[in-house]
Amino acid sequence: MKKKSNPKLTLPENVAIQVSHVSKHFSLRANSSIKESIIKLFTPKKKRHHDQQFHALDDISFTIDKGETVGLIGVNGSGKSTMLKMISGVMQPDSGDVLIRGRLAGLIEVGAGFASELTGRENVYLNGAILGLSEKQIDERYDDIVAFSGIEPFMDTEVKFYSSGMFLRLAFAVAVYSNPDIFLIDEILAVGDEAFQHKCIERLKEQQKQGQTMVIVSHSEGQIKELCQRCIVLAHSHIIFDGDPEEAFNVMRQNL
Repeated sequence: MKKKSNPKLTLPENVAIQVSHVSKHFSLRANSSIKESIIKLFTPKKKRHHDQQFHALDDISFTIDKGETVGLIGVNGSGKSTMLKMISGVMQPDSGDVLIRGRLAGLIEVGAGFASELTGRENVYLNGAILGLSEKQIDERYDDIVAFSGIEPFMDTEVKFYSSGMFLRLAFAVAVYSNPDIFLIDEILAVGDEAFQHKCIERLKEQQKQGQTMVIVSHSEGQIKELCQRCIVLAHSHIIFDGDPEEAFNVMRQNL
């Protein structure tokens, strides 16, 4: 279970993910030059330029039960990917708490966690270890991972020479064969070709039957409706709907 900042929060046995009053904001002018920093140092506070704040998430709360597949949808900038990164632990909220129960794997960015100077084979072992697998477990699953990825001729090639599609194939294969309790997916299936997308979706359906919890961010209405029993719609940093996927897309379109 992820360490929580509020000791009063507890996670019910049937819940895989609990998000409680989470907020996150970013500065729209986070970077400044050395010259700008020096000028700011000698400028009176009342005359200083104050960075504009963008609220990506504002007081977001929801729970996801074990074995549930939930889609996070909304237009670009609505906070979907930020929320997924909060769940994964890649980002921390400015306020609020995120609790998870079980081992988690995420496909949030294509090639994230891959070492460009290492080969595909070496990255399978590296990423498998990051996802909590022992060397023996990776040995046992290696052939299945390679077969699923379909890039066997390139496994001893440094991944810096891989296309984005090859990254996706290998990253997805490692993640699904790590058999996590919770699987996070962010637009990752948009990179692969149609045949591989279909292969991935069929594999995700198999994982669902085994009781795996999933959170999927995608602009593909077809993929979301095929995989998700429930959708959370984000707009302007808030949840505006939580329920049936068909209705969720209608709500999203009404709020464009």
